[in-house]
Amino acid sequence: MEQFDVAIIGSGPGGYVAAIRCAQLGMKTVLIEKYANLGGTCLNVGCIPSKALLDSSEHYHNAQHAFAEHGINLQALQVDLPKMINRKNEVVKQTVAGIDFLMKKNKITVKRGTGAFVNANTIQISGESETEQIGAKNVIIATGSKPSSVPGVNFDKQLVISSTEALNLQEIPKEMIVIGAGVIGLELGSVYARLGAKVSVIEYTDRVVGTSDAAISKELQRVLGKLGFKFYLGHKVSSATTKDKQVVVKATALKDGKELELTGDICLVATGRSPYTSGLQLENAGLKADERGRIPVNEHCQTSVPGIYAIGDVVRGAMLAHKAEEEGTYVAEFIAGQKPHINHLLIPGVVYTWPEVACVGYTEEQLKEQGRKYKAGSFPFRASGRARASMDLDGFIKVLADEQTDEILGVHMIGPRAADMIAEAVLAMEFKATAEDISRICHAHPTFTEAFKEAALAATANRAIHS
Repeated sequence: MEQFDVAIIGSGPGGYVAAIRCAQLGMKTVLIEKYANLGGTCLNVGCIPSKALLDSSEHYHNAQHAFAEHGINLQALQVDLPKMINRKNEVVKQTVAGIDFLMKKNKITVKRGTGAFVNANTIQISGESETEQIGAKNVIIATGSKPSSVPGVNFDKQLVISSTEALNLQEIPKEMIVIGAGVIGLELGSVYARLGAKVSVIEYTDRVVGTSDAAISKELQRVLGKLGFKFYLGHKVSSATTKDKQVVVKATALKDGKELELTGDICLVATGRSPYTSGLQLENAGLKADERGRIPVNEHCQTSVPGIYAIGDVVRGAMLAHKAEEEGTYVAEFIAGQKPHINHLLIPGVVYTWPEVACVGYTEEQLKEQGRKYKAGSFPFRASGRARASMDLDGFIKVLADEQTDEILGVHMIGPRAADMIAEAVLAMEFKATAEDISRICHAHPTFTEAFKEAALAATANRAIHS
């Protein structure tokens, strides 16, 4: 039986990054993956393909609605959805090939098959044609998550679909019903709304992207409304039934009990994801998942069994690819005897609609709940010269700072390139910068990032210059 220093089950962002870092630190490493392609959900049916479609649909939408104002006239504009899907597939293919290259470059053994515990230090790998066992001093569980649904709604992968199927539609639906106003639902809803679909969103809570700062949620709902989204907030879905190539979704308003019935061509179920631990045989290693299917871990991502770690979507915290990557690096370095650092509060969250949403740190609601005294400053993109030049006028940046120390406690933005701009806020907060620190830093003009400086100025005794 072949022996390894580290065996990693799952090759998503958490798993493959952990494998690379372990190999860099001199450990004999094996990466176990049940599917044909490495990269997990993120690279194959999540982050990467969805962003490819978001970009393609945004190009079309701009050509249809904005180019004329730029002095660019087009005629007979149309969508070739199959070609758009093929381009997305090529992006995925190239990205996955890059992971294959990195495995070879770092001399990481890759084994194909389903990994399951025989005991705490032995993994059985069941492939299509053969089964083998390997030994490992340490094991990292990085098996990710799968789409979840709600009672009364079952996937048929034709009319009632998950995000996976939504990435491969061959026709633009006339009417798309989205269950869930979280990141996945709004992003994929945006893709098809831009291409001409009428999108209706049913959400159980009273706002979209409920974990975001309330002001951000309100602005995002307003902007998506301009795109044609229709929202039914505070509704509980009871069923989704199909008939004659149509899907009928029924829901009840939580406030007054009024019944809602929507009919569409496609129903996208985007109610979140569940940890994927099926087939791992956790009990053989002395492990047990909690009531939500997660594997309990401590601050070092250690399970209750020495030598076994878990990262990413199978443990507590946000289900984000970059969170899994950070935890993968952390565990590799911890196993090597180093003292790595990870602050889960400063893991940014992003929604890749347009405008984009990006947030880090505490929301205003959380600070109020804590009874913490703070000051807030915001700056609208409508007042930004760069935003006016690119016709990206929607949104704003909000900076929350401690009332006494001025330390930045949270940054929340909705606007152009927010996904990229949030990194400056994360960096500032990692070094405990104050709002005045940001306001004193020279930002190039004209840029979108000037809005961050202006918001910081607004939080520092209301000193914004351009609003």
